[in-house]
Amino acid sequence: MLSARQAQAWNVHRPPSAHGATFLVTGGNAGIGYFVAEQLAATGAVVVLGCRDASKAEAAMASIGGRVPGARLRHLPLDLADLSSLRGAVAGLDVERLDAVVHNAGVALDEPPRRETADGHELMFGTNHLGHFALTRWLAPLLSAAPAGRVVTVGSFAARSERLDLDDLQSSRDYRPKRTYGRSKLAQMSFGFALDRRLRAAGSTVRSVVAHPGGALDSLTPSRPGVRVSTAGERLRGLPAGLLVQGKDAGAWPIVRAVLDPEVVEGQLWGPRVFGMRGAPRSEPAPSHMTDPGVADRLWSLSAELTGLDPEAGLR
Repeated sequence: MLSARQAQAWNVHRPPSAHGATFLVTGGNAGIGYFVAEQLAATGAVVVLGCRDASKAEAAMASIGGRVPGARLRHLPLDLADLSSLRGAVAGLDVERLDAVVHNAGVALDEPPRRETADGHELMFGTNHLGHFALTRWLAPLLSAAPAGRVVTVGSFAARSERLDLDDLQSSRDYRPKRTYGRSKLAQMSFGFALDRRLRAAGSTVRSVVAHPGGALDSLTPSRPGVRVSTAGERLRGLPAGLLVQGKDAGAWPIVRAVLDPEVVEGQLWGPRVFGMRGAPRSEPAPSHMTDPGVADRLWSLSAELTGLDPEAGLR
């Protein structure tokens, strides 16, 4: 864990230079992912926005380019709900190494009916967890080729109150959208910590870190024309919540630090400083249900079975 002096030295508005690095941000065209991409672009790195919709990616890159002179941006067509497409998508990166991937993209449904991916998996679990699980497998050689590659998995505060049902990961028996979303994010976070243990056991130079944005609301988020514009009414209604939570630009801070800070240690959880909901980024203790090795090992095996991947294949 960082000392108080080191933690205070980090400037969220002036992250260190990352010239020569290449970062992939899944879902980098909107929400938290957009602001992660915008902030990483300011470091001089090549930032690849991994998303399905080319027009939305173009709009996001235009917005970032207008705010970050000389931004080096690319779009990678990426559909995490289509597992069969991921190997080809990674080939489309056409790079010799990848310095970090930010597993950010996600689906959040507010109401029934239950929906499925093209592969027949429940949409939120299939996209948020299984898609990133499989993507990590195909990115493994590129991350291992970097001097100190990182996998940064973006979790959610919603995962704190959930527990995985390993006998019903797909919510086939009891589908409640908000609970299913929270469990999909818990699966992601459990994966991030399990990946750390496996990387260390293999003697890998790649680090796995988990981060979350705390409470991040659209109404507190600065507008980005072409991406999302908040109305004056939305901003006014959101002001009282600003005492407890923050905008998505600030929600990106822990994730960006997890990517860039050389003092970040593998296996850490990063989030906002104030009650885990708002403020500058800090490392925080990970709840025990997210780091349980027994649950994680079974989740890993089931995820490998559902994605058709070798459970022992991965980063070295």
